Amino acid sequence: MKQNFDVIILGGSYAGLSAAMSLGRSLRNVLIIDSGKPCNRQTPHSHNFITHDGKTPQEISDLAKEQVLKYETVKFHDGVVVKMEKDSENFTIKTENGEIFNAKKIILASGIKDIMPNIYGFSDCWGISIIHCPYCHGYEVKGETTGILSNGDMAFEFSKLVFNLTKDLTLFTNGKSTLNEEQVEKFNQNKINIIEDEIEKVQHENGHIQKIIFKNGKEVLLQALYAKIGFEQNINVSDLGIELNENGFIKVDMMQKTNIPGVFACGDNVTMMRSVANAVAQGNFAGAVVNKELSDEEF
Repeated sequence: MKQNFDVIILGGSYAGLSAAMSLGRSLRNVLIIDSGKPCNRQTPHSHNFITHDGKTPQEISDLAKEQVLKYETVKFHDGVVVKMEKDSENFTIKTENGEIFNAKKIILASGIKDIMPNIYGFSDCWGISIIHCPYCHGYEVKGETTGILSNGDMAFEFSKLVFNLTKDLTLFTNGKSTLNEEQVEKFNQNKINIIEDEIEKVQHENGHIQKIIFKNGKEVLLQALYAKIGFEQNINVSDLGIELNENGFIKVDMMQKTNIPGVFACGDNVTMMRSVANAVAQGNFAGAVVNKELSDEEF
């Protein structure tokens, strides 16, 4: 039996819950579908979000969910979406347990899945002492012996941000460096060491990095490591023909609209600025835009 909603939000973390609050306060009949596996589930504390600085990610999302579900028109469903379809009027969402839901609009707040490199111990430290964002975590490791795992232009630009937080810095390219001569000279001027040796493993204690061990047997002591790693979308956007940009994010306009009418996206799946504050802001705005579109159609 199909259940009908005004809006279905795929993803019940910060962006999705924020969108749901906007819509719930606008009396929209909303369903949030979430699998319960946020990308920051290993992160011990969340930062750079005023009023919640230093809380655990779970504390923030639990409180948000409690507040959002006080709005009677918002429902939450634990599940994994396996198929999205569209007919002339509505979208149909199917879950792995066979549930079927219909909606006039969809908001993709489904986030992304990080692709861990083939380095032993790396995933155990991800979000704890191997970190992705100097704004979210950099203050807590300021001045410490720090590494960056990256290469080329991305490594060069990222190093500028990290160098502001610590001068005890090493770049690990995990293979031949693709930095150009000018970039290497800038690293040398700032006394940032470049190590091209391939990494074998990350030695750690309960996710807290201790040293990098290379395939050639060399070791480097370390307290924190920034890493730029690959990712993939958590949901199969090809079902509806949703376009991705050149970096693999869902392509949206200034109104959080995708290339498919009636489908919106917000949060980590649309931007490299992966922060709680940004996800909340985008979700809040996306919910308001969807409500405006529904109001225009119904008036």
